[in-house]
Amino acid sequence: MSANTGAARLAPADELDPFSRRVLEFEDAWAGRTGAKASAIRAEFDVAPARYYQLLSAILDSPAALRHDPLLVRRLQRVRDARAAARASRTFRIDPQDTTD
Repeated sequence: MSANTGAARLAPADELDPFSRRVLEFEDAWAGRTGAKASAIRAEFDVAPARYYQLLSAILDSPAALRHDPLLVRRLQRVRDARAAARASRTFRIDPQDTTD
């Protein structure tokens, strides 16, 4: 493998792919809106919302996404991280009077 071939393989990772751009544009346009986001996700991307959020999380971790739109990506990362922290801080209460085994 020559040095040129290796550099050519790395070049696409430097740029954000069209799907990732669409996802970031969708998130930017959705900011501040209310409504059925799950329906909009299905209509726009033809994926289940759970899968969409998995893809979004991976995109947000991408250095290419950060270079593409640093303000948007950092805002979305903060929102994601705050939700994860809120989930992690929840505790399950066990009712000591619950005798069902």
